[in-house]
Amino acid sequence: MLVLHFLAMDVERGSKNTPPSAPAAAAAAATTTTSTCCGNKRPQLRDRLVALQPVVLRAAATLATAAAAAVMALNAQSYTAVVAIVGTRPLTQTFTAKFRDTPAFVYFVIANAIAAAYNLEVLLIRRLILRRRMAGLVVHMLDMVIMALLATGAATAAAMAELGKNGNVHARWNPICDRFGSFCSRGGVALASSFTGVALMLALNLLSAASNAQCSPGQ
Repeated sequence: MLVLHFLAMDVERGSKNTPPSAPAAAAAAATTTTSTCCGNKRPQLRDRLVALQPVVLRAAATLATAAAAAVMALNAQSYTAVVAIVGTRPLTQTFTAKFRDTPAFVYFVIANAIAAAYNLEVLLIRRLILRRRMAGLVVHMLDMVIMALLATGAATAAAMAELGKNGNVHARWNPICDRFGSFCSRGGVALASSFTGVALMLALNLLSAASNAQCSPGQ
């Protein structure tokens, strides 16, 4: 009887320690694999979105600065006014407003054209820049220079635009936008586009600085 009792106890212990069946193990492995794959896909998608942010910002800055340079460079309007009357015959004179007549607007066009060409070139050689850390630092420094160039060009043109719109009572400079309305309107569009480019370049510089800080050896 004792022998039978010990045999029964061994059988019960063996049934408790039996490994799980093959279907159960396969299901557990599949669940683990699925959770791991889902966990890997989310960081990969997030990393891709983060990597696309500089590209989108730079492309938008390229379009904004190119549009600003093109609109201001093509901005011109003529106005015909009566300057005198000889007998019954009026004498007229045609006045033309062009961006070349104002050095501030010329500087504005040059600054925005340089910024657009620079950003386009960086987009074209982006893959080469990503391979070398030193190239990324150089691009970051050049981004700050371009942002400063854009900001000064837009600020200078905005000052001249305000003078043309409101004049200066103390210097007795009359406004001209009442006669050259289209010229002033197109100039305002160019200024808005240029300031948008400045904001995009600022965001790009902040993003680049944060990326360089994360990749620094001290982190």
